Amino acid sequence: MDASTIGLIAFAAVLILLALRVPIAFALASVATIATFFIFAFRTGTFMPERAIRATTSMVFSNSFDLIHSYDLSMIPLFVALGHIAYRADITTKIYHAAKVWLTRLPGGVAMASVMGCGGFSAITGSSIACASTMGKICTPEMLRMGYDPRLATASVAAGGTLGSLIPPSVLFIIYGIFTETSISSLFLAGVLPGLLTLAGFILVIAVWVWRSPEIAPSTATRYSAKERFAAAAESWPAVMLFVLIIGGIYGGIFTATEAAAVCVVAATLIGFAQRKLTLQGLWDAVKETCIQTAAIFFIAAGAKIFVAFIALTNVAPMIVNVVAEAELSVVVLLLAIAAIYLLLGMFLDPIGIMVLTLPLMIPLVESYDMNLIWFGVVVIKLLEIGLITPPVGLNVFVIANVVGKEAPIDKIFAGITRFLSVDVIVLVLIMSFPMISLLIPMAAR
Repeated sequence: MDASTIGLIAFAAVLILLALRVPIAFALASVATIATFFIFAFRTGTFMPERAIRATTSMVFSNSFDLIHSYDLSMIPLFVALGHIAYRADITTKIYHAAKVWLTRLPGGVAMASVMGCGGFSAITGSSIACASTMGKICTPEMLRMGYDPRLATASVAAGGTLGSLIPPSVLFIIYGIFTETSISSLFLAGVLPGLLTLAGFILVIAVWVWRSPEIAPSTATRYSAKERFAAAAESWPAVMLFVLIIGGIYGGIFTATEAAAVCVVAATLIGFAQRKLTLQGLWDAVKETCIQTAAIFFIAAGAKIFVAFIALTNVAPMIVNVVAEAELSVVVLLLAIAAIYLLLGMFLDPIGIMVLTLPLMIPLVESYDMNLIWFGVVVIKLLEIGLITPPVGLNVFVIANVVGKEAPIDKIFAGITRFLSVDVIVLVLIMSFPMISLLIPMAAR
């Protein structure tokens, strides 16, 4: 049995295991290990297992060891810790409070504030699901209490939560950068304009929706004075400072992305203790949650690294490149096909799983068309972002559903999501059509 055939069988086996709800890390690692064993065992044409054991174990352990000891990977626990510490120090919630105070008099203002709060939370945490979970507990119950339509109250936070994938720092950008060997700092900068464009689009959706159906967002009698508004804005300075440290430090060449993460973790901890919002128990809880979340990500990354090494042995990627080259597909058709694959997988799998499963095959294909990998990374993250709110398995939708319980069933949340999905598609088309939207800031930072 030749290596290419084994590669195709292994890829099909992974998809089957994922459909059976086997954890992505175990599916990738187990299939890659077994398939690698068969490749080495059949290398001489006859099945010789005794020659495959040492080569297989060497490949599995060396790739896992190299990944876990990667310098770039160290920023994942740092940014995850930053998010947990900032939440317990009340830094992230201040963004939402400031936006609510300034926008509460506008029709749908609290929903707009929720989206802006999600954007601010994303600028610190880098996790879409964490953003949706945290902001869902803060914003959604308040909107429902004020009489907001459940579709608007839930969909605005579910959609706003996806901004954690695109607005830096982003765990998905880190993983993409590690597996494609591209600059993570450049990826962070590339996500700024598309992320802000998406944020503005979501706010526009709320404004138009409320303008056409005013009853979905009842006005509130609460009024804030100019002094209260400026005080609320001033209280959000720690979040602004952390974002400036991350983006300004990377853009100005002061920090690497990893150094920016470390500096911000220390800064958030000191601010939390100084303002007496963070306790030793809260810090310990943040560390424990960071360890659990990081371990899960590292297991997936290790399994993916083994799978990538296995794919390199099979020559499946060059075979796909040759097939596409012979088909003479245009760039537009290729991008549409890639978008369709990611959107289809996004209906059933989580973003990290989709990325590590597809990148070994997609990157050689994209490179054969001389596409910019930084720009393509933004396209991929945007597609994964859309998958988080796409039925039937939009992870952010289910996170919000768990938060609100019976007050907003899944079908109502998805009914509200469709309007936000239309903006996501428009932004995706703009990013694909005009790569400069993604590349402007990274090019200016050189």
